[in-house]
Amino acid sequence: MNSIEPSLFRSVMGRFATGVTVVSYHREGLPAGMTANAFLSVSLEPPLVLVSVRRNSQFTAHVRHGSRYGVNLLAESQQDLSSHFGGRPVEGIPIPFVHSAGTPLIDGSLAHIVARVVDIHAAGDHLLYIGEIEHLSHGTDASPLIFYGGNYRQVHTHAKPAVQWQSTDGW
Repeated sequence: MNSIEPSLFRSVMGRFATGVTVVSYHREGLPAGMTANAFLSVSLEPPLVLVSVRRNSQFTAHVRHGSRYGVNLLAESQQDLSSHFGGRPVEGIPIPFVHSAGTPLIDGSLAHIVARVVDIHAAGDHLLYIGEIEHLSHGTDASPLIFYGGNYRQVHTHAKPAVQWQSTDGW
């Protein structure tokens, strides 16, 4: 029996900086979403992604094998949407849903993915939803929303100089 303290586990995992997504889906015919940072690419061939979801979430009650879900990679300017879909609803917030392939997506995101559930795996108190990508698109060109140490953070980037190589340059 493993005796790792849950608060320590959460604290240690909080040291891993992640991007923030809203996973969108249909709930009783209406667009819905949940904030998730447990999202990753799985495979290029076939193109697969994974989202880890608490067993008791609304998502698990409405998304089944064969269902589609959207992954919206959030920009810094969308922090309020992350909070709203992360369990801290913001009264009256406009949700800029658009649809692609019949799946709700959030307009203004850095990128959009639509995936069809091809497998669901139990993993402790979560379910792992593996989806085959059916649609990809770039969105807004902006800084990403980052989560680290239990808080939203900013990424400070610098323009990289152009790098060129010519065959006469050698190795």
